[in-house]
Amino acid sequence: MSHGVRAAIIGATGYGGAELIRLLQAHPLVQITSVISTSNAGAPLAEHFPHLQEIVLDVLDVLDVDLIAGKADVVFLATPAGVSAELSPKLLAAGLKVIDISGDLRLKSSADYEKWYKKPAASDEVLARSIYGLSEVFGDEVKGSDLIANPGCYPTATLLGLVPAVAAGWIDPSTIIIDAKSGVSGSGRGVSLGVHYSEVNENLTAYKVNKHQHIPEIEQALGRIVGKPVITTFTTHLVPMTRGIMATMYASVDGEHTLEDFTQLYSQYYEGRKFVRIRKNGKLPSTKEVFGSNYCDIGFAVDERTGRVTIVSVIDNVVKGAAGQAIQNLNIMQGWDETTGLLFAPVYP
Repeated sequence: MSHGVRAAIIGATGYGGAELIRLLQAHPLVQITSVISTSNAGAPLAEHFPHLQEIVLDVLDVLDVDLIAGKADVVFLATPAGVSAELSPKLLAAGLKVIDISGDLRLKSSADYEKWYKKPAASDEVLARSIYGLSEVFGDEVKGSDLIANPGCYPTATLLGLVPAVAAGWIDPSTIIIDAKSGVSGSGRGVSLGVHYSEVNENLTAYKVNKHQHIPEIEQALGRIVGKPVITTFTTHLVPMTRGIMATMYASVDGEHTLEDFTQLYSQYYEGRKFVRIRKNGKLPSTKEVFGSNYCDIGFAVDERTGRVTIVSVIDNVVKGAAGQAIQNLNIMQGWDETTGLLFAPVYP
């Protein structure tokens, strides 16, 4: 560990925290030195996640900034909305690097955050300091930073699917429609009627229509790319599976661009970025093909009759949409190869 870092995970008993533990256990340059839960301090982690028995022997720590600073160099915040806004400044003041997996630091406008999340926003100083860590797009800004706002799961799939075409001016941003579907783990580990087995099984449900908190995050990033405000139609659906997101996006094509043109454009944009894989010859990806991995697979269909392109982007919401991208950002922050500890194949079937 002479060239590595010590990591603490706050919110270790949620799905994001558990996935961070699973992935960091195999990272050659990271040592997990503290797992923290505000409600379960003192209990062995394996009591909450029996699959970690005899793998992770840690007892859950209390949330104490000074204690964390004595044990760690970087902190992952896998916490509910509202926690990081209050906690991040204290962690930064203690000399820690922070990677926030919640949505507290993604929106640069405190007014937008409070409108969409219904919670008090972080200070303007903290929001200005945070770097939006969409690794393949803004990775250069991540290097050397000490505060990362890890993107949401839906925005990760959506933006990786849209940014190259938007940046090239090949699609009209005002025509973008996003139809996104997620597995149930995206709702977290908490119990509610909406994720009850008998409600989800053999069912398909649209939810938070025109109200999803990831809408302003997507529009903020797209607006940054084109240099003017972008408004999108974004609809989310819950599907009866555990992991996975499929974002199917539609937009009008500006100019004469074929399927082969889109394939070449995206292949060039993501050249050297190993976690984005572009499908060729009109083949479209499925969620099973990225299950358990940090990959984002993207495919296209161009309809010459309507003048529209369909872009399909798939990720594992718990990995590329959360813990995996957080570790990818850590790698970039530290100046390591961004694939370190993450080059494992998807689980199939």
